[in-house]
Amino acid sequence: MPARILVAEDDLKQAELIRRYLEREGHLTVVVHDGREAIDEARRRSPDLLVLDVMMPKVDGLDVCRVLRADGDIPIIMLTARSTEDDLLLGLDLGADDYLTKPYNPRELVARVRSVLRRTRSRAEGEVYRVGELEIDPARHEVRLSGKLIELTPAEFKILACLAASPGRAFSRQQLLEHAFGFDHYVFDRTVDVHVMNLRKKIEPSSGAPAYLKTVYGVGYKLADKAVSHAS
Repeated sequence: MPARILVAEDDLKQAELIRRYLEREGHLTVVVHDGREAIDEARRRSPDLLVLDVMMPKVDGLDVCRVLRADGDIPIIMLTARSTEDDLLLGLDLGADDYLTKPYNPRELVARVRSVLRRTRSRAEGEVYRVGELEIDPARHEVRLSGKLIELTPAEFKILACLAASPGRAFSRQQLLEHAFGFDHYVFDRTVDVHVMNLRKKIEPSSGAPAYLKTVYGVGYKLADKAVSHAS
């Protein structure tokens, strides 16, 4: 389905190339060239997706992502010339839905846009998942444990929601990155391990014996299809 897409890219030629490819797909595309404009236009137009360059004048892309994530859940694909693991972790923690490193093929970007739109629309129409006292609501972007709202980072929420959609299924770290974020080659084991460790601190009654987020040795992780209670 056509979408309203905001492109924030300070390289004029690159921005025009992105616009042409997206419009060829049928998307209504608006282009801005600095971070301040990106924030203003996102708030004014409420686009279905933001393609966001990290290195921009006035306000950089990471700060744009941080500001807009405080406003709501607009899907964001970040474009960057930096590709270290720390950059990836930071982008995910700020709420990026995908992460494309320059130089890239515009067709690859169009494919990522298609994938992110499909995932976010699917989440918006999804059911509420429940395992024991844990409740995950993708549409509201909320997690509750025994009725209490649990604050998660965007990356933590995506990983948990991915696992919750298939309770009992074991996911490798690469599969989690692919299913939760769309990444298919920026794969670092530590990326998932760090988020799982933080998730366990927030949702597990006992960090030493996880009731929900299970390690599947030699594979990765799964969400239990039923939680095992631990005596206090």
